[in-house]
Amino acid sequence: MRYISTRGGINPIAFKDAVMMGLASDGGLLLPQSYPVVTGEQLESWRKLTYPELAFEVISRYADDIPASDLKSLINHSYAGFNHPDVTPLVRQNGVYILELFHGVTLAFKDVALQFLGNLFEYILAERKQTLNIIGATSGDTGSAAIHGVRGKKGISIFILHPHGKTSKVQALQMTSVTDANVHNIAVRGTFDDCQDMVKEIFGDLEFKEKYSLGAVNSINWARVLAQVVYYFYAWFRVTDETDAPVNFSVPTGNFGDIFAGYVAKRMGLPIGKLLLATNENNILTRFINASDYSLGGVVATVSPSMDIQIASNFERYLFHLFAEDAGRVKEAFAELKEYGRISCSPEEMALVREDFCSASINQDATLQTIRDFYSDTGYLLDPHTAVGVKAALDLLPSDSARVCLATAHPAKFSETVEQALGFKVPAPESVKELYGKPTRCEIMDADLSKVREFLVAHIG
Repeated sequence: MRYISTRGGINPIAFKDAVMMGLASDGGLLLPQSYPVVTGEQLESWRKLTYPELAFEVISRYADDIPASDLKSLINHSYAGFNHPDVTPLVRQNGVYILELFHGVTLAFKDVALQFLGNLFEYILAERKQTLNIIGATSGDTGSAAIHGVRGKKGISIFILHPHGKTSKVQALQMTSVTDANVHNIAVRGTFDDCQDMVKEIFGDLEFKEKYSLGAVNSINWARVLAQVVYYFYAWFRVTDETDAPVNFSVPTGNFGDIFAGYVAKRMGLPIGKLLLATNENNILTRFINASDYSLGGVVATVSPSMDIQIASNFERYLFHLFAEDAGRVKEAFAELKEYGRISCSPEEMALVREDFCSASINQDATLQTIRDFYSDTGYLLDPHTAVGVKAALDLLPSDSARVCLATAHPAKFSETVEQALGFKVPAPESVKELYGKPTRCEIMDADLSKVREFLVAHIG
């Protein structure tokens, strides 16, 4: 399996090289040259596999330059610390299926990918006798999951930028209370998009990237998306154990990474109906799907802060396929975005988009009401991001279909919002209780690229 850039400027590279490159050297995102297709017979043979066994079957088709025994060991180690034997269990509540992706160390779906990616980085670095300095931007969950994925690992330092005061208290503590010598937190006075823009600018300086051995942990890294593909297969098996109804997925998303993993699963042959993209008021992706309007707006602070994003970085991967893998067209689209603040698509292209995707934007009042109603009906607590996906599914997906809603975080990570909805405090797991009172370390600075670069240079060992 070889990997290419959405902007066409690199020669095809192997999986391990793609992991280490992160953002392609031409500024694009890496994708496999083709997707391995799983036949119906192969698919059925995977039905009874454990989560790590299934992960091996999916990931090994993309990571063919890692010996099978080594890859199995990496995968088994990555999921051994999850607090549920199914890793991503599926529960049925009130006419929908909830895919619980929050049983990892930081109680968010990012753990599923970043525990694997941290171990993968360590494996490749040891093999190549190299070191790596990871730079990432986060709206909350990626940062903490990445930090916990690489803390204390040999040959790796990590620098995470997050918007100061715009994550939940638990998200901030999960990052800043990790004081290992190889962990550096930067709180930026600005938005997530400011953080992400600076990270992309840093990676775009190829001389700086090479000199300081920079690597990516955001979902711009293909291995992040790949690891997330697995739970679409796992959920589909569990649902179709129970029903013959069409299976649709509702995905709360701001950066298009989690839902792109579902699109990859569909391209591999998984019989998915619709992929429902659920957004909050930061609804550029909903406007695109429903009204052909991909135009930038201001970021609105909401009760689902991990989705408070305007520029969805993984959207470029999808556009590459939508534009018939025409890298020149992709470059033109992002030149248009930079100059005019929009991307244009033809009616024919939008018809293709709507074959796979539908979308709904759920505002804050509806999000809070969904938390209330769902708890009243079932006793089940939803975090605000999951509530966005559940509300969208109930509104948009047929009731006679199997509606799988991705639960992206434990409600305790957003206890202030859940308490606002329900009027009582969310029972906190021990791992959350332990955060309070821990010493923290964090550098607060303006959204100034030169200051961030100076900090990196000063702290890279």
